[in-house]
Amino acid sequence: MKTPAAKPASSSSPRRSRPAGKGAESPRVDVREWASGIRLSAFSVIMLSLVVLGAWVLVPTLGTFIDQRQKIAALEASVQVSESQIAALEQERERWQDPAYITTQARERLYYVKPGEVVYLIDNDLDPAALPREQDPVSDTLEEKPADWMPQLLRTLTSAGLSETAAVAP
Repeated sequence: MKTPAAKPASSSSPRRSRPAGKGAESPRVDVREWASGIRLSAFSVIMLSLVVLGAWVLVPTLGTFIDQRQKIAALEASVQVSESQIAALEQERERWQDPAYITTQARERLYYVKPGEVVYLIDNDLDPAALPREQDPVSDTLEEKPADWMPQLLRTLTSAGLSETAAVAP
């Protein structure tokens, strides 16, 4: 038999509650009452422990599986690269089976000639002053050149047309 003094402490002590709507208070839930309402049978405890044990066993195995799949993907990519290199080398080998290719390579790389042929090998045939100079570095500023090119063109054309002899380059 319950007496008024045996009321739970939650109903007699004031607590803060969040309003659930327009000034209405939300119903209070006593956790102890809720927890005492949960009944666990031995079967439930065994099944829950089996689920926890299964997760404990499978999580590392799953991590190993994912790691191995990544390694397999990397190795498959490596195999594809190797196969493309093998195909290129086989194609190169087939080219070297052609006598015309061998002759061309011997002439270009090793400077071989056929009997009776005369080969002229010119090395550094240009004057160093005539060689193109290296390009100046590009500046960050914008420069404007004078655009008075028409009179220069006319002077060049008239001097070329009026000259009696061709100019000899030094």
